[in-house]
Amino acid sequence: MKKMKLWMMAAILFCGAGCLTSCGGNAESDKAAVAEDSIDLVEETGNFDFMPVLDQYLVDSIGAHYAPGEMCIPCATVVACEQPTSDSVVVLGDFWVFNFNVAGDTLKTVSGGDHPGKMCLKKNEKGEYEVISFEQVEDGHGNEASARRIFGDMYEAFHGINSDEETREEARSLAIARYVKANNLPVKFYQDFGWPAKEIPAKLMRPKH
Repeated sequence: MKKMKLWMMAAILFCGAGCLTSCGGNAESDKAAVAEDSIDLVEETGNFDFMPVLDQYLVDSIGAHYAPGEMCIPCATVVACEQPTSDSVVVLGDFWVFNFNVAGDTLKTVSGGDHPGKMCLKKNEKGEYEVISFEQVEDGHGNEASARRIFGDMYEAFHGINSDEETREEARSLAIARYVKANNLPVKFYQDFGWPAKEIPAKLMRPKH
């Protein structure tokens, strides 16, 4: 079974997500190394052509249950992924969706939320990936127990990402930037209700040092 331990940082590939390695060591040092290794790592670890399917699933099956906006932007931060067989992949991640309306040069947040968990994808007869199951971390009383069960030995990595507001916001801004570029949207800012507008990054990825 091919196994890759990956964590942190969304929007390396496509509009919503990317995959990066983790050594399972100190979380702070892992964060510091991520930007430098991201491009090479994606090239070295293989073809992540399942990511657009994962993103579309978040839009269609998760984002559709929130108050609708003019667009839905997924933000999938991959914590770890495994390839049990050549035609399947299991992805552990912190999965967010955000619905927006456009107001002038600003994306205004309408709704959205977090749905961390385990997503299983498998190739169909056409050789295209499909999401066959999605086990989500429970809300409320069962939150921590279900997260520990689903993420297993990657729980601490997941918790480090999920509880770090700065990391989450950086991943979100990069996902928005990639969506805006891919769809050629004439916007420069995004804004949550009651908060100042934030500039959408011009660079889609932090430079390598």
